[in-house]
Amino acid sequence: MTLFSFIYQKKVRNLFWQVLVLGVTLGLLVFFVLNASRNMREAGIASGFDFLWRTAGIEVPFVLTGYTPQSDNLALLWVGIVNTLLITLIAAAAATVLGFLIGVARLSHNWLLSSLAGAYVEAVRNIPLLFFVLFWYFGVIAALPGPRNSIPFFNIAFLNNRGLTIPLPDDGAPFGKAALAILGALAAQVAFAWWAGRRRDRTGQLAPVWTLGIVLLVLLPIAVLTLATLSTRWDIPVLRGFNYRGGFVLVPEFVALFVALTTYTAAFIAEIVRGGILAVPKGQIEAAAAVGLRARYILRLVIIPQALRVMIPPITSQYLNVLKNSSFGAAIAFPELVSVFMGSALNNTGQAIEIIAITLSVYLVIGLGVSAFMNWYNARIALVVR
Repeated sequence: MTLFSFIYQKKVRNLFWQVLVLGVTLGLLVFFVLNASRNMREAGIASGFDFLWRTAGIEVPFVLTGYTPQSDNLALLWVGIVNTLLITLIAAAAATVLGFLIGVARLSHNWLLSSLAGAYVEAVRNIPLLFFVLFWYFGVIAALPGPRNSIPFFNIAFLNNRGLTIPLPDDGAPFGKAALAILGALAAQVAFAWWAGRRRDRTGQLAPVWTLGIVLLVLLPIAVLTLATLSTRWDIPVLRGFNYRGGFVLVPEFVALFVALTTYTAAFIAEIVRGGILAVPKGQIEAAAAVGLRARYILRLVIIPQALRVMIPPITSQYLNVLKNSSFGAAIAFPELVSVFMGSALNNTGQAIEIIAITLSVYLVIGLGVSAFMNWYNARIALVVR
């Protein structure tokens, strides 16, 4: 037998087993679907997705879309998706920043600082997330004073047991223009960093990437947002009677879930950051110092790039955990996807199989999107190009 025929037969065998496994999987899926449909018909249970266009009739306390109780169930589904994405994005961003600070603190030479950071990480990682959600909701938010004794923030935002009331702009056009300017600055920074990297590899000369980044991604956003703020009329909350009128209310459920997800996930990210930094060989740092690189260049060009290659895969898992853990909002009635669609819509329509399938599909699509983006970024910074 020649080498070519052996390789050909191996490929045929591999293809055969792959087709067989795929066929069995699809067959089982078809069997379960047909079996469920037959059982539902025999039980007199309606099936199909027509319920999505029926009137929902459900009052939702936290809405960022144009949903009203007279809207259909499809609009209700969109409310759940938007709320889930919102809490996931801001909690993941806040947990990343907090986790990075705690992870660096664990490596500090200050005994008290490193001990406090270590105690926080060990305590949080051994407590269930549900406890955090209930603690922040019932133990902290519910214990805040009423609206008349609210905790003020510069007399424009007010925190009480009914949530956080913040100012709301009368016109969002200036902030839309500011967002476009920030996106343009981000694109310019990415393009400049790419050019600077190519130039450094070709000539060895460094470009002021970080200096330009501070200007484009820090100073410019501050300037355009300040300009948009000053050029817009704001609806400032005012205490009238027993509650505040005006502005926008971040309901207590949102605040509690956000703080719980942030403080819980930050402990895991802190360990990932600590492990990533410790994974960089000391010889790399000593070699960079030996050739005369300053500490900030060692951090930016040696430590962070190598640590990121270790940190990105486990951080991706933590971002997916934030997405999935947002479903704990159902424990405190925050209208995320599980609570508002699998809970309220299922009780109204009774079409459990369709609603569960839609909910699982939404989580799957969002999760695969996050994984694809993080895997792309991980491949971009990989030491070995595949």
